[in-house]
Amino acid sequence: MDSALTLSQDQAAAFDNITEMLRAAGVNLEDSLLTPPRDGKSSVAAVVGKAGSGKTLLLAELVKDLEAAGVHIVSGDYEGKRTKDRRTLAILAPTNKAASVLRMRGVPATTIHRILYTPVYDPEYERIAEWLAGQGDRPEIEGLTEEALNRAFAFYQTHKSIPGALAAAGLRGSDFITGWKRRDEPLDIGFVDEGSMLDDRQYEDLKEIFPTLLLFGDPAQLAPVNQSGAMIFDTMPEQSKFELHRIHRQDADNPILDLAHALADPQLDFHSFEQMVEETAKRDDRVIWGQRVEVDLMARSPVLVWRNATRIRLINAFRAVYDAPEDRMLEGEPLICDGIELPLKHRKKRLDLEARGLIKGAQVIYLGPGRKPGFSRLHVIGAEDPQVSAASIVKIEKPDEEEPFIPFAARMGATFLHGAAVTIHKAQGSQWEDVQVFAPDLYVAAKMGRVEAGQPLWKRLAYVAITRAQERLHWVVRNRLSRPSGPLRVDDLQVAPAPLKLEEEIQ
Repeated sequence: MDSALTLSQDQAAAFDNITEMLRAAGVNLEDSLLTPPRDGKSSVAAVVGKAGSGKTLLLAELVKDLEAAGVHIVSGDYEGKRTKDRRTLAILAPTNKAASVLRMRGVPATTIHRILYTPVYDPEYERIAEWLAGQGDRPEIEGLTEEALNRAFAFYQTHKSIPGALAAAGLRGSDFITGWKRRDEPLDIGFVDEGSMLDDRQYEDLKEIFPTLLLFGDPAQLAPVNQSGAMIFDTMPEQSKFELHRIHRQDADNPILDLAHALADPQLDFHSFEQMVEETAKRDDRVIWGQRVEVDLMARSPVLVWRNATRIRLINAFRAVYDAPEDRMLEGEPLICDGIELPLKHRKKRLDLEARGLIKGAQVIYLGPGRKPGFSRLHVIGAEDPQVSAASIVKIEKPDEEEPFIPFAARMGATFLHGAAVTIHKAQGSQWEDVQVFAPDLYVAAKMGRVEAGQPLWKRLAYVAITRAQERLHWVVRNRLSRPSGPLRVDDLQVAPAPLKLEEEIQ
């Protein structure tokens, strides 16, 4: 790779260090020489830098070079037969949304959770998967025409998704996936984006799975809630951390990133920062000084808040303006998966749900009731196969009430909170085109004077919230809500070509 053409100086230095790390692990990028994995050898490193420093560009360049060298990409939807000499790479993110952000940039990422659980394919259709992955000859399958196989092949060349390719051939997920199994063997090389979100347990699990592990993350973000302000980067030796300082050239004229990086000034107080936001909004339409929360945006990108009380008030205001009845959900209402409530004896059903993207923190759009009482049809934002029907327990919290209101519930299944507003902590790992930040909450954090990891908490909250915006930042300064321009909609959601019939399986 001619890294001088695409990488800044600090990116190139990090690339060279990572190349040495991979060479020691038996992957030589310079001459595309691969040697079998060495048992007992392990290495961990991290690429750290603030938003806009080029972490994702570096990750994408490394993936491209590893593929060119003959390293196989392991995805969450299919894994070919293991061979002694084959070298593999998995690109992971903690959430569906974070993985989808990478996929939109051409990086074949999946979730950490999905790589822990691998699908079991029907042997007949596994022959198609092997052929698509370049590990077998073109098969002859009874009931599938040559044209159908050609459609599958063309789809896979563009999207690298085995289930998507089989769906393009006219197959349903329930035709070719017979179940899910927990991974019981280690993999090879792992790249993990949004490493700041990892807690100690996840970090240890990843080190067990990947002898060669490279993390990418932003140390200016918020640490996991259960980590007391510490990130896993803090425990790593300095020689294993490669820091990116320079704001990359394609982000040089980005007012959102300019505001995020201004927060590093220790002399900047909340009032001065708000003045900076207001002045930026006057000259650049990518920053909006909002006098109210725009309700039209809340169904797809939640309002970001600090306090739970604010979150609950905004959710109830959102439902009120759409005249949502208390005893049922409206199609198009957003939800956040809060976990899965199933007893241990239903482990396979839990795996089915989690493997389809219903992991804690997943963003979901309610599509309507399922065919059975207590079931919901759902669209999982960022999932590779987004439409699911599953037993659901929906909880809508009320202001000043300890117990949430439950409009309907299955006896057990996936549990959900409303998703029109979320805390900034839970928004980490996600990005949206438009992001609304509820500034009065950050003002309260500033007045309280709280500090986290040596930084005023309001600045860490503001940094994370601002950097969730891909295109436009709405800085909302008043506790008001707009009227909707129309009813909630679902016609804008991508329809999966072949959803698994989990409604029949998960009861």
